[in-house]
Amino acid sequence: MSSLAPHNELPNDPMLETARRVLRTEADALAHLAEHLPEDFAPAIRKILGSKGRVIVSGMGKSGHIGRKIAATLASTGTPSHFVHPGEASHGDLGMITPEDICLLISNSGETSELRDILYHSQRFSIPVIGISSRAGSTLMQAADFRLTLPDLPEACSIGMAPTTSTTLTLAIGDALAVALMEERRFLPEDFRIYHPGGKLGAQMTRIADLMHGGEELPCLPADSSMSDVLLTMTSHGFGIAGLTEGGKLAGVITDGDLRRNMEGLMSRAAMDVATRNPLTAPPEMLAPEALALLNSRKLNVLLVVDADGVPQGVLHIHDLLRAGVM
Repeated sequence: MSSLAPHNELPNDPMLETARRVLRTEADALAHLAEHLPEDFAPAIRKILGSKGRVIVSGMGKSGHIGRKIAATLASTGTPSHFVHPGEASHGDLGMITPEDICLLISNSGETSELRDILYHSQRFSIPVIGISSRAGSTLMQAADFRLTLPDLPEACSIGMAPTTSTTLTLAIGDALAVALMEERRFLPEDFRIYHPGGKLGAQMTRIADLMHGGEELPCLPADSSMSDVLLTMTSHGFGIAGLTEGGKLAGVITDGDLRRNMEGLMSRAAMDVATRNPLTAPPEMLAPEALALLNSRKLNVLLVVDADGVPQGVLHIHDLLRAGVM
């Protein structure tokens, strides 16, 4: 067995020192930005909130990559937005930008020539422009209606040229815009799910009303039913549970476990004598991960979903949650 320690345990490892320096440089820049937000930040938010159109984001090179992410974040949090490549804009894509839109143009230097045609188009049709740049006196910032000037701080790279600190600040101000707009719009978890129906995010935001089995699949019958009817209901529905109702409300449930615990004289017993009264239930609006945690905590595989009045609405099996990707 080698006596050499792993690289990440070596003292004064130059690679780790470089990583720490980069992260500290960018963290310090973010802290500075948090304390010195651009004066036009709040006015820009109000302008976007009052707009009937979309936020059109554009930038070239690394600013373009950051711009795509900002546009995606805005769109997924309730602010209609899309990215227009400045090069393509000059060859017909200017038609994507309407007078009701707002342009968010990104250029660290503020002199990106590829943004020129979008800027001219915006001025021609009186389309508001929000500029993001580190150069307050640049062409972009002089032409912008709202100036989100970022602090001109050193890049984190050793030669001071590769976009590092500047792109981090740009991404952060974009996130700040998106979240501020999100909160001003009172964007709720259910709204978030509308824009994230797929993947893990969609699964995490799913409510059990969307996963439960209702209608004819609901294994419920009157509380005074015979045990033979209870067994028939449990067998035909295949969930391993039957709900017993009185006056339309859930009075108890019978599970496979209840049957095993009451095998002696089972068929001659009253259903409610076998049932678990005050059983574990869940409301339809419960989030799927909460339901999974609830089932796991009680070591159960199935539960009935009831409304605020105690009326059964559906049945939820743990397999429904797992199939939906809830983890």
